[in-house]
Amino acid sequence: MAFPLRPDAPELPDFSMLKRLARDQLIYLLEQLPGKKDLFIEADLMSPLDRIANVSILKQHEVDKLYKVENKPALSSNEHFMLVRWCLRKRESMEVRGDEYVSCDEWAFSLLPLDVDLLSMELPEFFRDYFLEGDQRWTNTVAQALHLLSTLYGSFPNCYGVGRCARMSYELWRKLEEEEDSETKGRRPEIGHIFLLDRDMDFVTALCSQVVYEGLVDDTFRIKCGSVDFGPEVTSSDKSLKVLLNAEDKVFNEIRNEHFSNVFGFLSQKARNLQAQYDRRRGMDIKQMKNFVSQELKGLKQEHRLLSLHIGACESIMKKKTKQDFQELIKTEHALLEGFNIRESTNYIEEHIDRQVSPIESLRLMCLLSITENGLIPKDYRSLKTQYLQSYGPEHLLTFSNLRRAGLLTEQAPGDTLTAVESKVSKLVTDKAAGKITDAFSSLAKRSNFRAISKKLNLIPRVDGEYDLKVPRDMAYVFSGAYVPLSCRIIEQVLERRSWQGLDEVVRLLNCSEFAFTDMTKEDKTSSESLRLILVVFLGGCTFSEISALRFLGKEKGYRFIFLTTAITNSARLMEAMSEVKA
Repeated sequence: MAFPLRPDAPELPDFSMLKRLARDQLIYLLEQLPGKKDLFIEADLMSPLDRIANVSILKQHEVDKLYKVENKPALSSNEHFMLVRWCLRKRESMEVRGDEYVSCDEWAFSLLPLDVDLLSMELPEFFRDYFLEGDQRWTNTVAQALHLLSTLYGSFPNCYGVGRCARMSYELWRKLEEEEDSETKGRRPEIGHIFLLDRDMDFVTALCSQVVYEGLVDDTFRIKCGSVDFGPEVTSSDKSLKVLLNAEDKVFNEIRNEHFSNVFGFLSQKARNLQAQYDRRRGMDIKQMKNFVSQELKGLKQEHRLLSLHIGACESIMKKKTKQDFQELIKTEHALLEGFNIRESTNYIEEHIDRQVSPIESLRLMCLLSITENGLIPKDYRSLKTQYLQSYGPEHLLTFSNLRRAGLLTEQAPGDTLTAVESKVSKLVTDKAAGKITDAFSSLAKRSNFRAISKKLNLIPRVDGEYDLKVPRDMAYVFSGAYVPLSCRIIEQVLERRSWQGLDEVVRLLNCSEFAFTDMTKEDKTSSESLRLILVVFLGGCTFSEISALRFLGKEKGYRFIFLTTAITNSARLMEAMSEVKA
């Protein structure tokens, strides 16, 4: 559903300037190497390049050939090579073969607009680097991105954050703001609120199967940098087609936030309406036909093409989900979220492993069981781990170590509740150095308190009768009425209070007492319209389910949300980031 905007809904800022800045920086780098050149670029930057600079721009700046950086040699007769990547901090030359050299430089664009309300840093590696390896280098990149936004669109009067990474990024950003001259500080704020959230504050939402259309398209076909490759099974031809998914696709924009159960009905009605518009041609005179052809026909053909693609995508999703027995899978997930039939759910996971359905899917279900149950009892942990390694291979052993370190798949220690852990911490650590305890001890503190948090924030709605997915009553519709995304509920609660006041127990249960913050600036220039514009920054990835849920909340409360994420994520990407076995 393209949620209808209230009459008083604020206008979104124009983010096209960010795309122009990234393109201008790329052109500047290309011009540093005059003459004909070949461009070598990291695989992860190919999609952003496609969005920012087309082939004609590269040709204008004498790029002859474009290569993806791989381990195999590339043959070139040109004098200049150029390697464009994120992490080189200075230009340098590097010998690649004999007397040939490549000039290396950093294309350090920080934000890419994927849609009118969605900005991405296109840093899929952020999640593993920070939440598993503890590598903090990207926090500076986040700070620079926030600084760029505040420079272009004014300061953010109200800042809220939760998580260690959120706090660190916020403090680095504030330092950059303090160093800035006063000219930009007088700018009228366009965005009234900013939230910074760590992904590890809410793993549950990211681990759940998505059932809104855009989320299902991502889970099934993998949306990359705002585009998706639809194969022959969708296009009904022998060719694949790369399709841009954003608000400009009028058909997609109307179904992107819909629960999948409503999508076929909508598309069928759309097809009937389209046919009726075509049928109007009958009985037209020559003048009317001329107007129809010049003014309407092109638009109708484009809409027909998009409609055919999305119907094809729905049919493909249905086939795949029917084959996977999706209904049984969703039923198991809902049971885990609600804390019912845990033994039956564990049996389902064991059967999933035994049938070798998918190593990633099996891991995801084990992690969902672990987090919702605050760790697995030792007997179940050992049994599931042994079955998994026997079924999928011993090479996955290191993956289990990673999942434990990240707090995604843990084993309950006898007598070690979180309260006992906190008691040990308070005896050992008397100041703010709590964050520096050893990894082993820290992994205990990372234990989930999902059941208690769920109860406090009413994440599992109590519904009399059946939940009406056609007319959603709350954000839980993005998970079929079974669960309100934790991250989105926290944003809703903080916005209502304009602070973390009254949420102390929730913050404690999130293990974030040290890392929840509010910074409210008295800003006379802030308009009532800008106070209804909210920027949400997801550090470690954001799912399309969360985006749909917050769009719904915005429609209900008169807000408009803007999303900034280090990358789009889903359950498969989360598991792949933790895996030591690459597909």
